[in-house]
Amino acid sequence: MRNINEDTITQAVIAAMVDCNNPRLRTIMTSLVQHLHSFAREVQLTEAEWEQAIGFLTAVGHITDDKRQEFILLSDTLGLSTLVTAQNNAKPPACTESTVFGPFFVKGAPELALGSDISNGARGEPCYVSGQVRGLDGQPVAGALMDVWQSDEDGHYDVQVPGASGEHEHRARARLRTDAEGRFHFRSILAVPYPIPHDGPVGHMLEALGRHPWRPAHLHFMIVAPGYERLITHVFRDGGTYLDSDAVFGVRSTLVADWIRHEPGTAPDGTCCEAPFYTLQYDFVLNPKGKVRA
Repeated sequence: MRNINEDTITQAVIAAMVDCNNPRLRTIMTSLVQHLHSFAREVQLTEAEWEQAIGFLTAVGHITDDKRQEFILLSDTLGLSTLVTAQNNAKPPACTESTVFGPFFVKGAPELALGSDISNGARGEPCYVSGQVRGLDGQPVAGALMDVWQSDEDGHYDVQVPGASGEHEHRARARLRTDAEGRFHFRSILAVPYPIPHDGPVGHMLEALGRHPWRPAHLHFMIVAPGYERLITHVFRDGGTYLDSDAVFGVRSTLVADWIRHEPGTAPDGTCCEAPFYTLQYDFVLNPKGKVRA
C-alpha cells in the first residue's frame, strides 16, 4: 500500500476489498471504483472540481428530510431512476409500462371507498377517473390495492403544503381497492404540469446545464395484487406541455391518455357539477409473478 500513484491506486482500492464476504457488494463496489476512477482520469478532474462536487452532495444531503428527497430528484434528473426502472421492469408488451416512482410518495395514505373524492380540498378543476385492472390473460384483478397521488393546480403535493397543525393533510392522495370486476373510479382534480423543487442544489444544477425543471401533467399510480408484480407508473395528460422534455425522463407513449373536458352538467357519479369537469378512463394490465419477461 506504499508509494501509491495515479496508475496503481485503482487496483490498490479493489485489492483492499478482498475480505468482503458479500459477493454482490464486492461486485458493485469494484465496478463503482473502476468507473469513478476512469471518470476522474477521463475528464482530468481537478481538486477544485472535486471539492465543488463534495459540496454539492453535502448540500443535497442537508436539504433532504422527511418531506423532500433531494437525492431522488438528483437520480431522476440524471436519468438514473429511469435506467434502473427500465432494467428491472421488463414486461410483455401488453402489460402497462412502469416509470419512475418520484419523491412524493407517502406510505399509509387513507384507504377510501370507490367513488370517493380523493382531492380532500386540493385546489383544481374536478376530474373523474375510472378504469379496470386486468391480468395479462385479460381477466379482471379484484381487490387490487391502488395508491394514487398527484399535485394540486399550483403544482404542489400535499407534503409540500403544511396544514394548520404544521403537518401535511392527505390531499389528492389515497388508496382504493378494485371491485369484483377489477374496476375502479374516483373523483380528483385535473392534472397539470409542475416544476420539480428547484430552489435547492438539483435546481441549481439544472440551471447551470441550461435545463428546465418542469414535468408534464400526470397522475401517479402504484398497484399491488397477490400473484402479480407490483406496478409503479404514471398516466400522462395528452396534449400538454413538456411531454417531450420531462425533467425526469419519465414519459412513455403508452402511458399518455386523453383527459376529456365536459361542460357543466351531470357528472359520472350522478351528481350535478356546476363547473366544467374532466374525465379520464385508463385500464392497467399487470404482469403475473414468474411470467417470462420480454
